[in-house]
Amino acid sequence: MSIFLRGRGLVEGLALGEAIVVDKPISFLGDVDPRTGEIVGLNGRFRGTKVTGKILVFPHSKGSTVGSYIIYELSRRKLAPLAMVVRKAEPIIIVGCVLAGIPLIDNVTPDPLANIRSGDNVRVDAYRGIVEVLVDE
Repeated sequence: MSIFLRGRGLVEGLALGEAIVVDKPISFLGDVDPRTGEIVGLNGRFRGTKVTGKILVFPHSKGSTVGSYIIYELSRRKLAPLAMVVRKAEPIIIVGCVLAGIPLIDNVTPDPLANIRSGDNVRVDAYRGIVEVLVDE
């Protein structure tokens, strides 16, 4: 059984992996360490979580335009997420995902933060704008 969410594929690509769902906006300059792939700037349960090799689901990005370069640097060091799913993508995250070759989908309905949990297996098809949550029966 699967749950299908639909959105707008902004950076094409395919990915399959475990989701990490962060319910706060992320600034890639300051919130994610480009040397480790860990979330360092958000307090609480997200701190210390690695985005590396995950499907990163979050509301939107925030902060400096340097964030695009941080996303690219994560990719260059092989520490980047496999894909990103956001409610709304700003130019910072779009440029970063283009540079890094990371599939990106936004405007997802129903709400990805309400329908995907950390640990879920998720398939992202940014060619067609489809996010599939694979549910164990």
